[in-house]
Amino acid sequence: MTQPWLDRRIQSLFPVALVSVLIVGTTRLFLDNLKSYDSKIFQFYGEPEHYKQRRPVFVSPKDRFEESCNVFEGKWIWDNVTYPLYSEESCPYLVKQTTCQRNGRPDSFYQNWRWQPDGCKLPRFDPLKLLDILRGKRLMFIGDSVQRGQFESMVCMVQSVIPEGKKSFHRIPPMKIFKAEEYNASIEYYWAPFIVESISDHATNHTVLKRLVDLDSIAKHGKSWQGVDVLVFESYVWWMYKPTINATYGSADDIKEYNVTTAYRLAFETWANWLESSINPLTQKVYFMSMSPTHLWSWEWKPGSNENCFNESYPIQGSYWGTGSSLTIMKIVQDILQELKIDVTFVNITQLSEYRKDAHTSVYGERKGKLLTKKQRSDPKNFADCIHWCLPGVPDTWNEILYAHLLQNHRNLL
Repeated sequence: MTQPWLDRRIQSLFPVALVSVLIVGTTRLFLDNLKSYDSKIFQFYGEPEHYKQRRPVFVSPKDRFEESCNVFEGKWIWDNVTYPLYSEESCPYLVKQTTCQRNGRPDSFYQNWRWQPDGCKLPRFDPLKLLDILRGKRLMFIGDSVQRGQFESMVCMVQSVIPEGKKSFHRIPPMKIFKAEEYNASIEYYWAPFIVESISDHATNHTVLKRLVDLDSIAKHGKSWQGVDVLVFESYVWWMYKPTINATYGSADDIKEYNVTTAYRLAFETWANWLESSINPLTQKVYFMSMSPTHLWSWEWKPGSNENCFNESYPIQGSYWGTGSSLTIMKIVQDILQELKIDVTFVNITQLSEYRKDAHTSVYGERKGKLLTKKQRSDPKNFADCIHWCLPGVPDTWNEILYAHLLQNHRNLL
């Protein structure tokens, strides 16, 4: 017979055992739920670091433009609803050279034009999707100060979706590096105005009276480009300072005066040889941006006038090609790209940018690292900058097209 005191003991322990079972079961359910990415805990607080794994980016058909569509032919459409994609105030990474509003430009119309290709649409820029595509990768812009503007534009287009403390910006001459920490992704810029080596390769002290280019030297630059996942090259304006340029080819001591087009071809053959010997086409993508046009002489779009891009507020209507854009140089680039044994995507932004006489920094930028004085601004014929672009502005469209190509080339993981 069971002792009465033992019955009482069992009765008193039963509630404790029941509570323990309930606690263990609840804890198990909680932990099982925690293992799932659909967990309410994760949805509220975010995933812990060790749960963050690379997930495939899915690019749908609507993200791509039709193969038959030429995205470089079209027109500029007024759009003050969805443009600009960011503001000067929202992006702390812009240099004074591009912040035209902050520098006193009275109008902002240049920010509200959207490029509309004929017969198709560019995908709407999605910074999160771009960061996903760049997860664990490096995107590097290589070229002169025009290319630096495109780099700053891309940084501004993505940085607002990254929380404070999860992004960083470093200047390591001749480079600038923006990092999105959670994506282990970087957007970078490398100063190389001629792509090949020259005496103008210093990141800040590069203004020299006599330019000298080493047409067959690229190894020094190439060390910094090795292994970069996406390379975006550009080089034009620095070549066009004069019809001739001092350069070496073969011997560093044998300095000769070359016709610019001859020197350009030799330099880009050097670049092409570097690409073929250094690029892994299975893991790296290479893009080349066509020349950025200048608007130095208003008589080209307004016959009888004798000004420049200063005080222009609207794009050119109708067909237009300025004398600042060399068709000979364009042909050299296209010929070399066709002969390459690896694929390089030619991003032809010249024609669409030709229309944008209104979007240059004009007198609202810098000269030799300093903003123009009041006296200089009153003399736009001599001091207006009709080479560089305000931001937000035209370079954002270049990056939208580059983004469209990155989507086009992305392969969904099954």
